Amino acid sequence: MSLRLGDTAPNFKAVTTEGEIDFHEYLGNSWGVLMSHPADFTPVCTTEIGRTSQLHEEFKKRNVKVLVVSVDSVEDHYNWIKDVNETQNTSVQFPLIEDKGRVVSGLYDMIHPNASATATVRSVFVIGPDKKIKLTITYPASTGRNFVEILRVLDSLQLTANNGVATPADWKDGEDVIVVPAISTEDAIKKFPKGVRVVKPYLRYTPQPNKN
Repeated sequence: MSLRLGDTAPNFKAVTTEGEIDFHEYLGNSWGVLMSHPADFTPVCTTEIGRTSQLHEEFKKRNVKVLVVSVDSVEDHYNWIKDVNETQNTSVQFPLIEDKGRVVSGLYDMIHPNASATATVRSVFVIGPDKKIKLTITYPASTGRNFVEILRVLDSLQLTANNGVATPADWKDGEDVIVVPAISTEDAIKKFPKGVRVVKPYLRYTPQPNKN
């Protein structure tokens, strides 16, 4: 059965390019992004691993740990990383998980038989510090992920977790946000000193609260 938002992310132990890990222990109090890719030594995956590596500092400043999984061996991962570093002008600094036994792929429903009986699809799971699943995205093997969107969603999830706001369509960090319906306009005016713009009783905007 597929995982749903709010479910606890299944824990697992695995061999990775950074050594053996216990997934939950590895995440600790950080946010996590767990991504699957169909296979090592494939073109789209090479660009994705490279882009993830290039964005290392962006993930780090958001307190996010990234892990990547495929059904290839850790030896294949080591050899492939050399190609990634060479062709994408980067240095991979996050774990690639060996999943030859398809344990992680099974726990996270990453193999979709109607797409491929053996290869994992391009799954993305964002996991909060509470180990709950906050976001899932699934791309087909032919389409590389949009990492701008992944960072944007992380910004939204971290902002909205405790601030009583939601983010509108196409929102980007620094733009106005929406006051959630559970907060009355009277309470919103008190809660958000930067001001509340009322368009409709149910549609109210305020400047992003965690920005100066």
